[in-house]
Amino acid sequence: MTEEALRREIAETSLGPVEYAVVGTGAPVLVLHGSPGGIDAAALMAGFLPREDVAAVLLSRPGYLGTELGERTTVDRQGDLYAALLDHLGIERAGVLAWSGGGPSGYRFAVRHPARVDALVAFAAVSQAYHDPHTDLATRLLFTTGAGRWLLRLLAAHQPRQYIAGALSGEGDLTREQLARRVEEVFTDPVKRDFVLAIGPTASQDRSRRAGYRNDLEQFAAITSLELEKITAPTLLVHGGADNDVPPAHSAFAAATIPGAELLTLDAGTHLALYTHPDAASAQARVVDFLLRR
Repeated sequence: MTEEALRREIAETSLGPVEYAVVGTGAPVLVLHGSPGGIDAAALMAGFLPREDVAAVLLSRPGYLGTELGERTTVDRQGDLYAALLDHLGIERAGVLAWSGGGPSGYRFAVRHPARVDALVAFAAVSQAYHDPHTDLATRLLFTTGAGRWLLRLLAAHQPRQYIAGALSGEGDLTREQLARRVEEVFTDPVKRDFVLAIGPTASQDRSRRAGYRNDLEQFAAITSLELEKITAPTLLVHGGADNDVPPAHSAFAAATIPGAELLTLDAGTHLALYTHPDAASAQARVVDFLLRR
C-alpha cells in the first residue's frame, strides 16, 4: 500500500476525531501501530493481509499524524476510542493486530470491550511496564532532527544494504554472522527489502509524531497491570527471540497470563521479525489463519 493510494479520512467519533482508512474487503481487522508510528506504519503492517479476505481498519493512534492527542492519553481511553471508531464504521466485531507500542491499548481494548474482539494477535507487544531504552546520541539525532531524517532518506535511497544493516542491528541482538546473513536475506527479497526501507521513516520523532511518542513512553512506564488475565478473545503472541527493543519477556508474560494464549517465537528474530525473519511468510500465514478463524 503506497502512501498515494492510502485514502485517509477523519472519523468524528463519540470520543473525538481519529484518522483512519479501510483497505480491502472481508472480515474487519483493527491494525494498531507501534511507537512512534502512524497510519502509514499501520498500512505497512497490514501489507500481508489478503485484501479479498480482510478489511484492514488502519488508524493513527492519538498524538500521531492526523489524530490529535487531546484527552485520549491513557491506554484505557485509547482502547475505548477503538470501540468508538468501530461504532462509527458500523462494525460490531473485529480482529486486532497490534505491534509493539500498540500492544497496551490493544490489550485494554480486548479487556474493556470483549464482545468487540474476535481474535487478538500481538506482535512484539508491550505487556508490562516499559521504560525509554535510552538510545545513544547518534541514533537520537538521526530520528529526532531534520538533518538526521534527511540523512536516513539519503542512505535508504543510495545505500539500501547499509540502511538495512543498521535497522536490523538496531532492532535485535544478532551475532555478526547472523546479522550478515539476515541483511543478505532481506536485501535480496524485494518484499522484505521494501518493508524495511519504508518502515524507517514512520519511526521518526518529527513534530507530527512527537506528542504521541512522548505520551506513549509516559503511559508505558506507569503500567502496573493491563489485567491480561481478563482477556477472553483467542490470542496469538508473536515475538522475535533476539528482539532488543521490546524484550521477548513481554510476550512470554502475556502468554502465561492470558487464558489459552498461544506463543510463536521466531528464533534469532529482531523487532521486525514478522516481516524480515526467514520464516516470516509462514508466520504471517499463521497470523492470517488465526485472525480469520471465526
